[in-house]
Amino acid sequence: MIRNHPRRLADILELPERVVPVAGLCLGWPAQVRRVNPRLPLAATFHVDRIGSPDDDAAIDKQRVVTAKYCGHVWHVDLTTLPTSGFWTTWFPFTLPQCWPFAWWIALVEDHFSRRVMGYALFRKEPTSIQVRAMLGRAIAAAGKAPRYLVCDKGPQFWCDGFKDWCHRKGIKPPRYGAVGKHGSIAVIERLILTVKVLLRCLPRVPLRSAAFRREVQLTIDWYNEHRPHTTLHGRTPNEVYLKHFPANRTPRFELRECWPLGSPCSSPWALVRGQPGAKVQFDVAFHAGRRHLPVVSVKRAA
Repeated sequence: MIRNHPRRLADILELPERVVPVAGLCLGWPAQVRRVNPRLPLAATFHVDRIGSPDDDAAIDKQRVVTAKYCGHVWHVDLTTLPTSGFWTTWFPFTLPQCWPFAWWIALVEDHFSRRVMGYALFRKEPTSIQVRAMLGRAIAAAGKAPRYLVCDKGPQFWCDGFKDWCHRKGIKPPRYGAVGKHGSIAVIERLILTVKVLLRCLPRVPLRSAAFRREVQLTIDWYNEHRPHTTLHGRTPNEVYLKHFPANRTPRFELRECWPLGSPCSSPWALVRGQPGAKVQFDVAFHAGRRHLPVVSVKRAA
């Protein structure tokens, strides 16, 4: 207040010429208990005989890094748009109608540790912070527990007091705001968004009806959680990690080389050999709910 309106305060306080208000002290009891805003560590703001060095900056950045240690520890949330037409440009006037029927808005929540999609919501136009919070509330109710940390960008839905207060009430640490292009920031949710959008664009036509589009998004997310392996997860799927299922890539495997010694190690992850080496196999390709852009590949011994 003082720094924003120094002239008005100087007039109210009837200060003499060349006297500028810098700080003020307010005494009393607050009308309501507010959350405490996070502050930088002392090493970032207090220095003795010198200004902070690059090593100090690196130490501060290290303190800010949040590493997911278990399922439900860190969640990511973000918004994206999916055009319903066959193209999308940055030219006027096609940049203006980012709403239905020209585009759908999709909100996604992802668990960092397992890469599992925890929830989603569809909107006909850019959602408000209240709508995003409602979607997150449903995801928390389905999971049975709120995450410890929430990573998002600085969109208007997240960069506001309402969202920060909501996180405080849910027992979530102050939101971690990621930086575009910075490693380990919001790249995880951005990669999920890219995958979902590419798969939905494989449809002959993006549905305009809400129920039909919701079904396609649900089928895509079900396939992603159940059947899509991740290199980061050592070939496991999100559901295998989150639900603690035995990984499919650790079950006994077929060995195609006839002279392969049974006791020899295989490529990671290690798995036993099923039967004798030199097996003849065939690949079966099924499609999740009949959607040809959602393949489910299995291997079995050839007849």
